[in-house]
Amino acid sequence: MNKNEIIRLSITALTNEGFGFGKHDGMAVFVPFTAVGDEIEAKVVKANKSYAYAKIENILTPSPDRIENACPAFGRCGGCSFRHITYEAELRAKAAFVEEAFVKLGGLKPDFLPIEPSDDVERYRNKLETPVGTSENGGLFCGFFASRSHRIIPVDDCLLQPEIFSEITRFITQKARELKISAYSEERHQGVIRHIYLRRAVNVKDGGICCVIVARKKVPEFSRLAREITEKFPEITGVVLNINPEKTNVILGKTELLLRGKAEISDEMCGVPVEISPMSFYQVNTRAAEKIYRKAAEFAEPSGKVLLDLYCGAGTIGLSMAKSAEKVIGAEIVPEAVENAKANAKRLGITNAEFICADAGKAAKMLSERNILPDVILLDPPRKGCGEETLSACAKMRPKMIVMISCSPATAARDCKRLLELGYKTSAVQAFDLFPRTKHVECLAVLQTV
Repeated sequence: MNKNEIIRLSITALTNEGFGFGKHDGMAVFVPFTAVGDEIEAKVVKANKSYAYAKIENILTPSPDRIENACPAFGRCGGCSFRHITYEAELRAKAAFVEEAFVKLGGLKPDFLPIEPSDDVERYRNKLETPVGTSENGGLFCGFFASRSHRIIPVDDCLLQPEIFSEITRFITQKARELKISAYSEERHQGVIRHIYLRRAVNVKDGGICCVIVARKKVPEFSRLAREITEKFPEITGVVLNINPEKTNVILGKTELLLRGKAEISDEMCGVPVEISPMSFYQVNTRAAEKIYRKAAEFAEPSGKVLLDLYCGAGTIGLSMAKSAEKVIGAEIVPEAVENAKANAKRLGITNAEFICADAGKAAKMLSERNILPDVILLDPPRKGCGEETLSACAKMRPKMIVMISCSPATAARDCKRLLELGYKTSAVQAFDLFPRTKHVECLAVLQTV
């Protein structure tokens, strides 16, 4: 198989990278924006010895899973992968991603429970992080990076975001141009505004929207911009300036300056009122996250137990179980999140919760050395998963159960495989779709002592 060769291909599966998969003369071929059941002609764009990448040249017979795409940026923006197929087909694919990770990567055979869909397939995100670019006519625009690139694709209205987010970003870019505040250029490391970051409350009617402007440096015009933003949008309860002067693709810098109102928003998760600061972790699909947290509580059966909640963020999941638990101990590396968690517990009158500011591994090791032996450990690590220090310390405390929530089935399967070596069998796994139309899928794994 050679580059630019036109081949005929039947798509038989979807991969967790969002590609369609088929075989041509025994060689695996991956094609984006295809559906299971598609018969296509594809043009090879890259060929290796055992696999190739191609793009659609012509759809000969469309899959019954295909639907019309409603987003003009789909195929160019790197955000969504599955706008061309039905939601039912997307759920089947994501359930398969999770099962394949645990069986093939982890070598595990848990009970796989049916995937839990999101109630909202569009407009479900409570958080927006959008880079700011400069158009050919000198105007500012917001968008998203193209796949595997830092080229910004202009997106006027992302269908995953609430409409008010688009209204806010349009207003900010227009006003920034009027005030002669430039957009940041990653190539030249010049300019001012890098990103606009918005976060809103979903379950609390007047919980507010926090607007964070991420900039390379502070300029005097930001004070006027913040005032005009809050005058235009009364829903915005605070405007924060985040300073990120570094040459990096990390969005947020270490310095925050409050320009207007307050930095925190007020929301509710699983019946727990929470205050969330810009730096705190908070699931982007509130209602779908409540489903996975309630399922975690159902498995944990917290009544009368000591719970250790690692990677606890603002303490939401642990606090939702605190009323029935004997004690909840949460650990989180982000200081602002720990303060949010402590304040949330105080607001609720919860006195049996303790929160530690430490890396999960160090916190687990410290608690183990204090001879604190939890009945249940809750893990909700970042995409990279848990480190060896965390897993070893958890196993050393010998809880009867470990409940793991993960946004990466691959790293979850890897960590569960390691926990099997440490004496914990993965008994059940369930996929949860917190990110409809994208390639991402969350999963919940339940581990018990062997």
